[in-house]
Amino acid sequence: MFAIIESGGKQFRVREGQQLKVAKMADEAGSEVIIDRILAAGDQTEVKFGQPFIEGAKVVCDVLSHERDKKIIVFKKKRRKGYSKKQGHRQDFTRLWVKTIEA
Repeated sequence: MFAIIESGGKQFRVREGQQLKVAKMADEAGSEVIIDRILAAGDQTEVKFGQPFIEGAKVVCDVLSHERDKKIIVFKKKRRKGYSKKQGHRQDFTRLWVKTIEA
């Protein structure tokens, strides 16, 4: 069974037993999170679509950890002006484990 969920303004296709990186959540590591913003859910034979969400559907996840992604370099330059700026950025994220999908 799979589901398409919305979390942090992004959409993810998830299945049971999968690890997932989403935008940072306020929940503690080790706690359980219920995501009820399900756009679509189904299996090999049948797929249900919501308008925009499926009512009564939910995905139960465990919060594994809060981490920071790899560093990216933000480099800005204006030619012939002597201006350049180098900056690094690391994005915070939450790692989830998908336990069950109920649709």
